[in-house]
Amino acid sequence: DWTFLPSLVGVTVMIAMIMLGSLAVSREREGGTWETLQSLPLSTAEVMAGKLLPGTVLGLVQAVFVLAIALFAFAVPTHGSIAALIALAPLFAATHLVIGYAISSGAKTQLAALQGAVAFYLPAMLLSGFLYPFETLPRWAQAIGNGFPLSHFIRAAHGATLKGNSALEVLAHGLPM
Repeated sequence: DWTFLPSLVGVTVMIAMIMLGSLAVSREREGGTWETLQSLPLSTAEVMAGKLLPGTVLGLVQAVFVLAIALFAFAVPTHGSIAALIALAPLFAATHLVIGYAISSGAKTQLAALQGAVAFYLPAMLLSGFLYPFETLPRWAQAIGNGFPLSHFIRAAHGATLKGNSALEVLAHGLPM
């Protein structure tokens, strides 16, 4: 199904980045290395940025890989700006890493962090237009769904592949992220 495959790019990146981010701080804390990181002559922001950059690159590679499979193996049409969608992928990945870091920072254990990650991405999948057409959701569910970055990435992916949106229209979906 062509509407499903472009959306799958966002879902795979979201799940991977939320899981990666949610384990980042809690694993360091449980392993006792977070205190070592804090003793370095770096600010907390610099340490977190050091964790964010490799994950963002990983998310971009994953997005390009899944998109390539959708385009070449399943012949999803490309009527819009694929380059803009690829340019949006690092922002999307970084957004979910940061959400994962927030979950991880509040969790006492890795198990709690994983549960928090699942508690985030399940509603995101249900309310983003991935499993059900967004327009068919009740208004209250659409209002909640618009709070998830996945909803905006799915619209961008559909615009870049199926709808023929320009680069500016595709990139505009990154503003809410």
